[in-house]
Amino acid sequence: MSLEAYFGGDEIARQLFEAVRHAVDRAGGADLRVTRSQIAFRARIAFAWVWIPGRYLHGNVAPLVLTVGLPYRDPSPRWKEIVEPAPGRFTHHLELYSVEDVDDEVVAWLKAASTTAR
Repeated sequence: MSLEAYFGGDEIARQLFEAVRHAVDRAGGADLRVTRSQIAFRARIAFAWVWIPGRYLHGNVAPLVLTVGLPYRDPSPRWKEIVEPAPGRFTHHLELYSVEDVDDEVVAWLKAASTTAR
């Protein structure tokens, strides 16, 4: 699937995605895998994903969510949710509302996640 098809004209989500893509590049880069449900950033394995919650949830939701896989539970209060799907693997969900949400702290998380995925 192409990025254009994934976003389907959703300019806000696309702008947020581009900010995340730039942050991933700053963190060391990655390959993209676009599916109907999400976009994965991959090194050897996937370490971060973006998805549009309005496709799955009702009500007032963020335009885009960044999910980051880390080998530890990050203590930042910015995370919407943190899940431990397997021992020592933590999935962190960050709601994105503006490009300013994709800051140096996000780059650091992406760098940590991509390091473990290489």
